[in-house]
Amino acid sequence: MSMNESLEPLRHYVQFLRERQGVREIKLSRAARQGLARLAAAVKAAPTAVMPTSTARQTAVSAAPISRSPVSSTAAKSPVTAAPVAPAKAEPVMEISGANKVEQLKHLSERAAVCMKCPHLAARRHTVVFGVGTPDAQLMFVGEGPGEDEDLKGEPFVGRAGQLLTKMIAAMGLTREQVYIGNVLKCRPDMPPGASGNRKPTREEMETCLPYLRAQIDIIKPKVIVGLGATALEGLLGKVSPISRLRGSFLDYRGIPLMPTFHPSYLLRNQSNTEKRKVWEDLLQVMERLEMPISEKQRGYFLAK
Repeated sequence: MSMNESLEPLRHYVQFLRERQGVREIKLSRAARQGLARLAAAVKAAPTAVMPTSTARQTAVSAAPISRSPVSSTAAKSPVTAAPVAPAKAEPVMEISGANKVEQLKHLSERAAVCMKCPHLAARRHTVVFGVGTPDAQLMFVGEGPGEDEDLKGEPFVGRAGQLLTKMIAAMGLTREQVYIGNVLKCRPDMPPGASGNRKPTREEMETCLPYLRAQIDIIKPKVIVGLGATALEGLLGKVSPISRLRGSFLDYRGIPLMPTFHPSYLLRNQSNTEKRKVWEDLLQVMERLEMPISEKQRGYFLAK
């Protein structure tokens, strides 16, 4: 891919601003200028990528991060049932290079760091929020996209919702370092100048960015994925449905059990023990699927005394 081909989406966006929006002068942020410089260097010195074999998914994941003690079944919904899901559109293949998981994730993150496929997002972002955690994770959490705090720090789930997610992970007996956390979108969805808050990614933005997430999952090979919120499920499965209908039973993501549950931001708005219990029952099923030890205290979280 040439430098001209790499910058073609940006040229189209600039032309759109000039012709449709009447913009005469366009100034890129410092982060965008740095991204263009990295893109030029990456295109000039791009190595030949190596595609992973299709049988790589069958390789066993390292058991170090999670204990493997057998447990009894939870009295909640069956973790085996998978609701039928309509197949997503044809998935673009993301080339992966590197001799091991660490190198592969490093090369993939470097590629994402200079991505300009969504010029309107690249022009506004401070950082590309790739992902965090161990490459050997058996458990992976997937959200929709970075917010303001994540965009500034460059790490997923570090704001208020992220702090709650960290507590949820700790309640399972794990740490952030023992799991992997990522998002469907790697750039924060841009907001109109002066507007506050965050917006949902568009379907086009998700489809453009999803090859990075799919490649992350292919590299890490988690044994279970937790989808945080309806947007994450829409990105992973192409399924548009209220999360309240999807949560509680495992779905299937390319052979990997996928547990839908509420996004932590939902629990910040709805802090009743009833809603917290729903999420916790979903996580108990995840723990059982991973054969993690579950204490009686953990089984009783958020139940009426």
